[in-house]
Amino acid sequence: MPVSDFAPLIAFVLGIIAIPAVLGIARQLGLYAVVRERESQVFTLFGKVIGTLDEPGLRFPIAYFGPKALLVAFFGKRYLVNTALRQYYLRDLMVNSEEGTPMGVGIWYEMQVCDPVAYLFTNANPEGSLQANVASSTISTLSNLEMDKMLEDRHQLSRKVRATVSPLSEKWGYKLGSVYIRKVAFTDRQMVDNITEKVVKRLIQVTSAMKQDGDNRVGLIKSETAFKVSQKMAEAAATRPRVVGEALNEIAREDPETLAAVMEVMETEQLIASGAEVDVLPRDAQVLVSVGAVGHGTSAGRAAASGLSLDASAFS
Repeated sequence: MPVSDFAPLIAFVLGIIAIPAVLGIARQLGLYAVVRERESQVFTLFGKVIGTLDEPGLRFPIAYFGPKALLVAFFGKRYLVNTALRQYYLRDLMVNSEEGTPMGVGIWYEMQVCDPVAYLFTNANPEGSLQANVASSTISTLSNLEMDKMLEDRHQLSRKVRATVSPLSEKWGYKLGSVYIRKVAFTDRQMVDNITEKVVKRLIQVTSAMKQDGDNRVGLIKSETAFKVSQKMAEAAATRPRVVGEALNEIAREDPETLAAVMEVMETEQLIASGAEVDVLPRDAQVLVSVGAVGHGTSAGRAAASGLSLDASAFS
C-alpha cells in the first residue's frame, strides 16, 4: 500500500498534536488569554501595571494594551487573581468579660477582591492581614463587655466589627462581606460546671414552684367545690323540715286523727332510736314514787321522802 494512502491519517494525528502545542505557545507569547469566571488577570511590564482583564471569555491583550502586550511574555508577568467570594472562620479568640471571665469567641466572615492591583501590590499577605484585623477588632470590641451583652447582642457586635475593619480592607483591594460572631463559649471547665450546677438548681427551684402553684390551685378548686357542695347540702337539709312541716299542716287541716297517729309513731321511733329503757305498766297498777328533791335534811323533807302512793291511771 503506497504511503500516500496514509497521508490523511498522518495529517490528522499531526494536527491533534500540533494544534494544542501551537495554542499553548500563542498563549505563552500573550497573543490571547482565556479569562475564567470570577477571575482577573493583571499584566505588568518592566515592573509596572499595563492593564487588567476581568471580563470572562477569550480575550486578545494586544487589542486592549497595544503592541506592548507582546513584550509581557519576555519582560513582564501575568497575575491571576481569584475574585470569588471567600469565607473564613476564626476559632477560639480569647476575650475577657467585664466580670473577668475568660471567653472563647468564634467569628465567621466573608471577603472578596474588588481591586486586583491593590490586592497584589499594596499588601504582601492580604488574607493574613485581614484575619489579623478581624481578630484584633473582635477582641477590642468584645473585651470588658458585660457577659449578658456578649451572649445576647452578637448581631450588633458583628456589625460593629465589620464597620471597624471595612475601611482598611478597601485600601488593600478587597471588601469585607458579612461578619457574624457565631460562638461565645466559656473556656474555664470549672466555671462551666458551676454554671451548669446553678442552672440545674434553678430548674429544680422553678419546677418546685410550678408544682406548688399547681397544688395550691388544685386545693383551691377542691375547697371551692367542697364549699359549694356543703352549701347545696345545707340548702337541701333546710328544705326537708319545711316540706315535712307543710305536709303535716296539710294533714292536720284535713285529718287531725291521722296527724295524731303520725306524731305518735314519730315519737315512738325517736324513743326507740334513743335507746332509753321503758317500763310499761298496766293502768290499775299502784306505784310508789320516791321524791327526794327539796328539803332533804328537814322534817318536811323526811316526810316527803317517806313516799307517796300514786295511782297508775295518772300516767295514762
